Amino acid sequence: MRAAVLREYGEPLAIEDVDRPEPDPHGVVVETEACGICRSDWHAWQGHGEWADDRVPRGQILGHEPAGTVVAVGEDVSRFREGDRVAVPFNLGRGTCEQCRNGRGNVCEDGLALGFEADAPGAFAEAVHVPYADYNAVELPAGVSPVEMAGLGCRFATAYHGLAHRADLTSGDWVAVHGCGGVGLSAVHVADALGANVVAVDLADEKLAKAAGLGADETVNAGEAADVPGRIREIAGNGAHVSVDALGVAETCRNSVACLGKRGQHLQLGLTTDEERGEVSLPTDAMAMNEITFLGSRGMPPTRYGELLRMMDRGTVSPAALVTKEVGLADVPDRLAAMSDYGTVGIEVVTEF
Repeated sequence: MRAAVLREYGEPLAIEDVDRPEPDPHGVVVETEACGICRSDWHAWQGHGEWADDRVPRGQILGHEPAGTVVAVGEDVSRFREGDRVAVPFNLGRGTCEQCRNGRGNVCEDGLALGFEADAPGAFAEAVHVPYADYNAVELPAGVSPVEMAGLGCRFATAYHGLAHRADLTSGDWVAVHGCGGVGLSAVHVADALGANVVAVDLADEKLAKAAGLGADETVNAGEAADVPGRIREIAGNGAHVSVDALGVAETCRNSVACLGKRGQHLQLGLTTDEERGEVSLPTDAMAMNEITFLGSRGMPPTRYGELLRMMDRGTVSPAALVTKEVGLADVPDRLAAMSDYGTVGIEVVTEF
């Protein structure tokens, strides 16, 4: 089968023929019908993560936001049959550790990251293997397209989990979102759906316009504002209640913390580059005196996807609204390269394999 393989960091992914996966006893094989192209794929392609023992190995098939149809089922799988339509969270749990048993499978003690580890080849391929499928795979409701579920992917799910489960967000609160890439736009849309007032921040007017269309009440062009945190505090009164760093660079992280009011909550969604190498200096004394909370969010527990699916069914959220382009597998190398200069808007999805 055809797949996009990481051969050298920073060099175009190789589109080549690889062996088709076979299901483990606890797994299923899914024919990939759609897979989002995420900035986390860009980080992997660049070779980032060494500082956190999280560097993706050469030879890895990337891609971690798939949806498709089950075409082969392991003998120990009970929930799925051939022909079932499923989505696959990138944070794969085994379903047996203390974290999984308590509904936190996204941080499974023995989990795998789809598309980022040799034991979990990714979904920039005609087919992808899903281990521990009874726990990990998410059945698609009738009427939900693979493209929409790929748009939900890791970015939308991570934003939802962060705002709905990690942060203490109340309807009417002010939420600032720094960076309007895929995860930032997802955070804007989710925060609006949860009843918050949203300030979106970015350097590109096109992305700010997209954020406004997805529910941002106010926008701030960071290239034009002399004091981004000050402008947000002016908009929100006494500062934002929740602020999201959706990019992961030092400036957006510090701006996010600085724009908060007393007892505000900073939510870290973006991963750092090789400039920060996983560490950003913060005003810890001020954070202590103002009781600022620093939160992280990674994916979403597979057991909680039903919440999002019900919101999609009611029309409260629409991941498909973030999808701006459908491309082929052969286009993936160029689309990843476009992310180096922030040259993409919204979520792009591979639909031709």
